Amino acid sequence: MVVLKLVDADGTDIGMINWFAVHCTSMNNTNGLISGDNKGYASFLAEQHFNKGVAPGKGKFVAAFAQSNLGDVSPNTDGAKCIDTGKPCERNSSTCDGKVEKCIASGSGVDMFDSTKIIGTSQYKKAMELYTSATIKLSGPVQFIHQFLDMTNMTVKYNDTYKGKTCKPAMGFSFAAGTTDGPGAFDFTQGDTEGNAFWNAIRDLIKEPSDELVECHKPKPILLPTGEIDFPYAWQPTIVDTQLTRLGQLFIIAVPGEFTTMCGRRLRDNVLQVLVANGLKADSTKVLIAGLSNTYSDYITTLEEYQVQRYEGASTIFGPHTCQAYINQFKALAEAMIKNTKLPAGPKPKLLLDDQLSFVTPVIYDGKPIGKEFGDVLTDVVADYKRNTTVSATFQAGNPRNNLKTGATFLSVDYQDNSGKWIPRYTDADWSTKFIWKRTSTILGQSEVTIEWTIPSDAPIGTYRLKYYGDHKQAVTETVHSFEGVSSSFKVH
Repeated sequence: MVVLKLVDADGTDIGMINWFAVHCTSMNNTNGLISGDNKGYASFLAEQHFNKGVAPGKGKFVAAFAQSNLGDVSPNTDGAKCIDTGKPCERNSSTCDGKVEKCIASGSGVDMFDSTKIIGTSQYKKAMELYTSATIKLSGPVQFIHQFLDMTNMTVKYNDTYKGKTCKPAMGFSFAAGTTDGPGAFDFTQGDTEGNAFWNAIRDLIKEPSDELVECHKPKPILLPTGEIDFPYAWQPTIVDTQLTRLGQLFIIAVPGEFTTMCGRRLRDNVLQVLVANGLKADSTKVLIAGLSNTYSDYITTLEEYQVQRYEGASTIFGPHTCQAYINQFKALAEAMIKNTKLPAGPKPKLLLDDQLSFVTPVIYDGKPIGKEFGDVLTDVVADYKRNTTVSATFQAGNPRNNLKTGATFLSVDYQDNSGKWIPRYTDADWSTKFIWKRTSTILGQSEVTIEWTIPSDAPIGTYRLKYYGDHKQAVTETVHSFEGVSSSFKVH
């Protein structure tokens, strides 16, 4: 982990950015709630530490827990096991009895929420340790360099005797197998370098890959020849951003995808070598990777990792030499930056924002049962709760897509002070709350919202209530109207 400590001219803490490589998949693919996952929880803890008494997202201190070369880094530290037997999965294919669906990796918590807290807390603690002990002050030039790159037909030089080339995009069979953090379906498995006739026939109904593409991507068997499909527009990028930023002694490589641990390590080492060769000191120059930057172009494995064709290799869309192609490119950017050489902008990608298709149906209208009003309490709280237990209430709802509450909240947990005034203490940004929307009738447009609050161990004793902030859409006028729902009060002991 690398932490950048941010203070103002008076030395007052104003923020941090830290980079650490780990997937945000502590919340597995059965989760239907919007979540910041482990990095979101780490950010929540850090900002609560510095912004005491302030609602999440409203304080002056901002803590950004950023990504790095996370391609093959899972937060599920308990490992991949067969969910029916508890035994380890078959190693090479990540299967149980030949099926990927049963091979699932879990965190060390009692459930995915607990596992998210554990991994998030670990990142928070390490970030705070580095933040409080930071002693290296950045000084020197502030620079950036950016170049678009057509990744589809690059000659990739490794040394004086060996070179390769990149390919048009394509996804391999093992891509459909998913990972142990989120398995795929059917008979796809990881480590597949052969493919099969059945799925080849299904693929060919969409688009049969050219011989050139098949040869270029070997040993990847192609499931989707995305680089040869352009209807209704290109399925995957061909032109990507490459960018390098300098803040004094700190160099940030902005990569357009998910580099694996080893590919990222090689990239950092090669860029550092270029910087040192051009006069910078190795012991005081720091190079880091900012993953998932600018264009998203899936995964990037090393040449060796690509041969195995696990999920990451099958999702390395520009072929086996992708990692080295990026290494060569970022070395060139580093050299140009240090020498103040102006590079051409590169081929400009097409702007496709106006061409995007959406298959998400709009909200037509919201309905409510006869005798009910929006915001009515359908299932109320009970009178008394203890800390570390969960309060729950269900309300007659409108579709939350009517108003995304940007910068606001769908709920509040209100505390009654000594004067009888209700004070919001928790919102939907707090880890202790959940906002669960459920469609109860598609035809009638009816829905319900359940608000849950797991009472923190440090919550003040006293009287509380749950409050729901909703919006409903009328059928004829298509106008959206706000409403509120309030539970009965209850005591926390």
